[in-house]
Amino acid sequence: MSLRGNPISETATLADGRSIRIDVGVVRDPYISERSETVSVELHEGDVVLASLNTVLEPEQDSEARALAREIKAGLESGQLEPTAGEIERLADQPR
Repeated sequence: MSLRGNPISETATLADGRSIRIDVGVVRDPYISERSETVSVELHEGDVVLASLNTVLEPEQDSEARALAREIKAGLESGQLEPTAGEIERLADQPR
């Protein structure tokens, strides 16, 4: 499978009760080629995008994307990470 057609999604519940959806997949944007190799991570609270940034992952790295999503989820739920791009950037930039 590929992140191109099958993005990874996890949901974190923060200490204050908010639910944050973590999506890791190939960027879907009308301004970017459909053949894009760019894998992004996005944090959503309902319909609001809290953070969006590119990762170092390749579209074929399903298990690595799942590990990244779970690591972000654990950090958000423990309070070690805030749901911002600045907080998750170091994780998204680490090769897996």
